[in-house]
Order: sequence, then C-alpha cells, then structure tokens
Amino acid sequence: MRHVVVPEDLSAHEVEAVFAVSADLQEKYEQGRRDALLPGRVLALVFEKQSLRTRVSFQAAMVHLGGSSLFLGEDTGFASSREGIADFGRVLSEYVDVIVCRSKAHDTIVQLASVAEVPVINGLSDYCHPCQALADIYTLKRHVGRVAGLTLTFVGDGNNVARSLAMLCGLLGMRFVLAAPKAYQFEPAFCSHLAAVVPQAEIVQTTDPVEAVTGASVVYTDVWASMGQEKERARRMQDLRAYQVNEALMKHCPDALFMHCLPARRGEEVTDGVIDGPQSVVVEEAANRMHVQKGLLAWLLT
Repeated sequence: MRHVVVPEDLSAHEVEAVFAVSADLQEKYEQGRRDALLPGRVLALVFEKQSLRTRVSFQAAMVHLGGSSLFLGEDTGFASSREGIADFGRVLSEYVDVIVCRSKAHDTIVQLASVAEVPVINGLSDYCHPCQALADIYTLKRHVGRVAGLTLTFVGDGNNVARSLAMLCGLLGMRFVLAAPKAYQFEPAFCSHLAAVVPQAEIVQTTDPVEAVTGASVVYTDVWASMGQEKERARRMQDLRAYQVNEALMKHCPDALFMHCLPARRGEEVTDGVIDGPQSVVVEEAANRMHVQKGLLAWLLT
C-alpha cells in the first residue's frame, strides 16, 4: 500500500509510470473508451476546503474507471472535536478503497495517512499540492515530448503549488526558478529538505521576474492570497504587484507555455491577455487533472 501525501512519495521512475498509464487512458478516453479498471472500488473525498477541479476530476476519474466516489464534507465530523483522526481514518478504511483528503493543515493529512489502511492522496494542503504539480508536468510533457533539462519559472508567492513543482522538477531533472520578493521565497527548511531528497536539483530564486522567465519553457503563477490568507490580502497585493504575469513579461519568453492552477484573480497575478492568450494552456492543464489522477488511481490500486 502506498500513500501520495507529498510529491517525493513517488520516485522519478514511478512518476513516469503514472504518466504512462495516464497517457494510455487519455488516448482511449479520446477514442470514446473508458476501460473499467476499478469496478466496484470506492473513493472517499474528505474535504475541508472548497474545490472544483480536484473534486470533480477525481469523481469523474473514478466513474470512468468503473468505480464510485463519496464526497464527505463537514457533516462527517472530520478533523473536528466530534471524533479523532485515528478513529475516523481506521473506520473509513473499512468502507472505501482509497481516500483523497483536501485539508487546511498538512499535518491533518499526514495523521490520516498514518492510520489509514488504504492509500491516502493529498488533494491539497497548506504545504503542498502534489496532484496539481503532476498534471502540470504531464501537460508540459504532452506539448514538448520531454521534461528533463527544461526550465519552469514560477512568478509570485512560493506557496504550496510552488513547493510541489520545485520538488517534482528536481525529481525529473528540470530547472526550477522562483521569482518573488525575498519574504515570499522558499523557507530555509524546505530548501534543506529538497536538497536532501534531490541533491542534484537545480533550484534558483531571484527577485527579478524578467531574468526568471528568460529561457523558460513554462511560466507559472498562482493567486497572491490563497484560501485562509484573506486577512493578508491587502499587504500581499502591495508586495507582489511587480510580479504580475502580463504581456510585457511574456515577451521575454515568446515560446513558453503559460500555466495557472486556477482559480485565477484576473487583473491581479495575471492579465486577461495572458491567461486567454496563445501561450496559455490553463484549460488543458485543468483537464489533465482528471487524466493524471485517473492514472494515479489505476497505478495505486492495480
């Protein structure tokens, strides 16, 4: 049994194996085939936060694979005073075959995985978002044919998505560049951890967004104030306003793809001209969440 709580729970070889299954299932899906690889299997979605892409893509993926899913919100009492995580996880494991957890605190998912008797997948935490990063790199590979040696530049806050991308880039031999004010760059503890896990990783941090995007194969951004950071919104808007991904910035990397994990705040971290422009693959990127998660479920459960 395997969990995917952080990107480094998968090796580079295993990521490529998941991508291979994903590509095979995507090609069959586009031909009108939906092979029922997981008949009778049940997926539990335990969510503390709102979701469109993660929730629907996992539910659709499980249906395509011949299984079913249960969405479990606040009414189940997860991570509340009603019941401890240990009891919750052990009992839920008796009913379902795999759990996707989207939690406010990363440690909640870690605790759940420590007691669950079925695979636990991180559907987003404040620390990382491995499923998003997998879909992002898969999208790049579909466009370019390879990922090793390419550069992914993240412009903005070094948040959960940025951490996941940095780790996955390191595992797969990609160069990762973060363009952000010093206060928004990766914390030293994460940098030390990444270096320990992937000593060969090439991670660059800079305060210059133009320098960062020059030569990039992907330019990526995310909202400046995520769920739970609403009180910091005004300060973040001020601190990050020079890091907007706009048409002027993208002129420095005319061949790069533009990515965003969505939802986006148009006019803040990205302009309409970029997110709707010819370099943008945000809709394809979102669609690939389903294909990669289908591959991940099939890989974990078969």
